[in-house]
Amino acid sequence: MKIADMDLREMLSFNPEGGIIHLLGERVLIHNANVSGLLKKELIDSLGVFTARCILTRLGFANGWQTAKNLEQHAPDVWKESRKYAGAKLHSLTGFNNVTLNTRTDGSDGKSLIESVWHDCYEAEQHLLHFGRSEEPACWREVAFASGFASYVEGREVYFIEDQCRAMGHDTCHVTARYKENWGSELEPYLRYYRMESSAAIMRELNEKLISVEKRLRKKEEHFAFLEGATTPTLVMSRSRAMKNVVDMAWRVAKVDSSVLVTGESGSGKELMARFIHDQSPRAAQPFIAVNCGALTETLLESELFGHAKGSFTGADRDRPGLFEAAAGGTLFLDEIGEVSPAMQVKLLRALQEREVRRVGENKSRKIDVRVVTATNRNLADEIAQGRFRQDLYYRLRVIELQVPPLRERNEDILPLTRMFLAKLVKQMKLQITGFTSKAAAQFLRYSWPGNVRELQNAVEYAVAMCQGAQIDVDDLPCDLRALSLRPVVSDCIRPLEEIERDYIIGVLRALGGNKVLAASELNIGLATLYRKLKEYEAQGAISLDELGSQTGSTPSAKCKSQRPEPA
Repeated sequence: MKIADMDLREMLSFNPEGGIIHLLGERVLIHNANVSGLLKKELIDSLGVFTARCILTRLGFANGWQTAKNLEQHAPDVWKESRKYAGAKLHSLTGFNNVTLNTRTDGSDGKSLIESVWHDCYEAEQHLLHFGRSEEPACWREVAFASGFASYVEGREVYFIEDQCRAMGHDTCHVTARYKENWGSELEPYLRYYRMESSAAIMRELNEKLISVEKRLRKKEEHFAFLEGATTPTLVMSRSRAMKNVVDMAWRVAKVDSSVLVTGESGSGKELMARFIHDQSPRAAQPFIAVNCGALTETLLESELFGHAKGSFTGADRDRPGLFEAAAGGTLFLDEIGEVSPAMQVKLLRALQEREVRRVGENKSRKIDVRVVTATNRNLADEIAQGRFRQDLYYRLRVIELQVPPLRERNEDILPLTRMFLAKLVKQMKLQITGFTSKAAAQFLRYSWPGNVRELQNAVEYAVAMCQGAQIDVDDLPCDLRALSLRPVVSDCIRPLEEIERDYIIGVLRALGGNKVLAASELNIGLATLYRKLKEYEAQGAISLDELGSQTGSTPSAKCKSQRPEPA
């Protein structure tokens, strides 16, 4: 067989219905060219350009060498007549590129052994797709394949060098091959990718990468460590789109020094958001100081924020800097800013405009370098309309506003937060609780959480205290969760009304310690109706009457006797 007679259909052996595919006696795989491009990108991103190129170059050389060897064994006629041209033909047939052979000599007297033009080389195409325009030739595997194939054919070292590449913007890729000794010093920059000696350089680069990764991991550990007062985990782990949007905005806001107003319901995580902004900002190494403006009188708040001079009031026995000064270089978080009096608002506005403060009892102004983040659960626009909040201060504080959604609007975050709080408590208390039962987890999802994340954290702590086994069950939950009125959960599916009624009746009965008489009274249904429904639920496998007990007139469970479930 001559080179022109090579036909891919005769070289391939396969079952049309699927299974193993052979090419020249070796098993081959058909996969999308994009996979090779993704592999190259992953190697470069993970290990660096030098290490990635070494790996891909050696892989390509070995592949070329093995392909030539297979051709010699399984297509001896082609090998005998046209072995010097077979590599180009074979790669054209298998879709790697379309080769035009311009020159083929004996390579004597320092001549080029081969000069080829590659049309539509897949590796250049993939490089453009994943990296864009390159400043140097990018067909590493293909050049190495050609080098390996030619080296086997010639029985001595042959190396190709690419001097034009589609990845660089050329119309085609152009390569030249010479015997190793004929390249001289021109080959040296390329030869290091083939040599085993480059392993030391690879290890050095890998070590540098590992050090970099280790630093990033330490930072992640800070984010996800379940420590008291840890702030980042509850934000970074958000799954809901509403919270992800807010966190993404907070990431961007953190990089600038603008004032931020964080709004949201009580317990939704406004202080956590403020700490998050500080931790991701250039001020992260400096202090983060928080003060609740609603917890202090006007006089105390002024002294706390601005400081005071010795003798300025009774008990002022020494000069004391305020929180604006204490937070120098860092972030000052003013919580409940909507509670500040009108007189105090004027002083705050001046401090923010002039970037200076004056201690109580002093005439001297002191420059400050601090970022101010504020928070409120009030609607400040309404407060302005009512004349209780200064509009100019509002605009000064609200350069950027972040609205933290309530927990009931981000149902996807409930279970991750619940598990996170449990993990933290279990670690602190050195307990053996492994998690929640599916029924207990369902109760967390069904509750409306008027107290938001703060209430959720307290509920988990209560459940941990009540739990006697390895898992937290419904009976370990606070009364509000055990006797809750079920509400439809915002999700991809609507629950049938009968199912909601069933779960509500069972929940009320459990909350009342199995007392059917009291449960019927609370549900405003007849006792016979309750028994009939319970029999139906038992037949459905949703409840066991033995589990609930047979109380008909005793008092409710001590855990819940003071609370009465209210309908939604």
